[in-house]
Amino acid sequence: MHRYAQAVILSALSLLLFARGTEAQTTSAVQQSRAWASENREQLGRLYMEFHRNPELSFQEEQTAKRLADQWRKAGFEVTEKVGGHGVVGLLRNGDGPTVMVRTDLDALPITEETNIPYASEVKVKNSKDVTVGVMHACGHDIHMTCAAGVAQYLGKHRDRWNGTLMLIGQPAEERGAGAKAMLDEGLFTRFPKPDFGLALHCHAGLATGKIAMRGGYTMANVDSVDVRLFGSGGHGAYPHKTIDPIVQAAKFILDIQTIVSREVKPIDPAVITVGSIHSGTKHNIISDYCDLQLTVRSYSDETRNTLLAGIKRKAKAAAMSVGANEPEVLVSEGTPSLYNDPKLTARIRTALGEQMGTTNVLAGEQVMGGEDFSQFGREGVPLLMFSLGTVNQKRLDRFAKLGTSVPSLHSPRYYPDFDETIESGVAAMSASVIELMPPKQ
Repeated sequence: MHRYAQAVILSALSLLLFARGTEAQTTSAVQQSRAWASENREQLGRLYMEFHRNPELSFQEEQTAKRLADQWRKAGFEVTEKVGGHGVVGLLRNGDGPTVMVRTDLDALPITEETNIPYASEVKVKNSKDVTVGVMHACGHDIHMTCAAGVAQYLGKHRDRWNGTLMLIGQPAEERGAGAKAMLDEGLFTRFPKPDFGLALHCHAGLATGKIAMRGGYTMANVDSVDVRLFGSGGHGAYPHKTIDPIVQAAKFILDIQTIVSREVKPIDPAVITVGSIHSGTKHNIISDYCDLQLTVRSYSDETRNTLLAGIKRKAKAAAMSVGANEPEVLVSEGTPSLYNDPKLTARIRTALGEQMGTTNVLAGEQVMGGEDFSQFGREGVPLLMFSLGTVNQKRLDRFAKLGTSVPSLHSPRYYPDFDETIESGVAAMSASVIELMPPKQ
């Protein structure tokens, strides 16, 4: 054979072998990190049970934050604590490349656990109203933190597999919708690098372990809490003509605000107004001076959000005017913007994980009307992706189906994940996502 032809063939073979080696390296990211998580299952499980047994409410996550910070320091990260309350920031610089943020939340919920698992929380505390409440990680933040610790350990030990700066965020007060903003207000993206991408995972109570789900675009809702006080003029229940009844006024208001969604919002735009609480009066035969209502308001777009809030204020005033009452008080608080998953980032991660985990294990996510203040980081110009992580193994899901009962949802006192399988998948999927966004230099 001619020497030139031999050289061309050898060159082609070299390129082919290089391409196959590169492909093997890329497609093995999930397998490699999953194998590491499996080998370290016992210590990750112990860490998870520590988080689960010792939950802390929003703005009170002092020990939780310290425990997570210690894990990140052991993995080689430069750690700063008390950013925006009990927020934690961990940085690991590993050469030139993008900055990728991985965020976990820290706080638990005021729920008394009813799972009967051996490591169940028995914590009880006084809440802001001086009422004793149980505390539980019923939303899976203990899983989120354990996965973040696992990702830190794995990528800290395998720095040859990525290049750039890994930024870990332990965010407080997610359940109050306030922690992300608190960290941003204390200079999160000025004191520390502003990330090129932001990633997070979230437990899914109805998705089987080993599977994840994601979607681009709007994924979770704007959330606003609205407190309304309607004023009346109290008196004897036997002489209503001498009073202004705030409960009747409230009944009119509750019915009227339902028409905001049905008649003022485009039918194709998701919107919810729910009255979760109404309180007035002290006795059967007394008409009260006021009635207090608590509303949760959900939407996706800023336009719809403004329509809903403006409509609530307008209809509260209208209800008061209709009975000659004083102008009501309407207070909007704890607002969280909708979560928008960057479509390009979502498509990139979905493709990479689909190739590595199998497309049957990477599913299309669905829009929900729950809220997530992870969205605040997106409002600062960071492309975001939050994906859902399956937490209940298929055998348990099948058993629930056979019994005809619903799977306990997040925020249920009976929810618990199959943590070994969940953590293994979470560490694998998140580590591979990070590596996809900052691959090693060839």
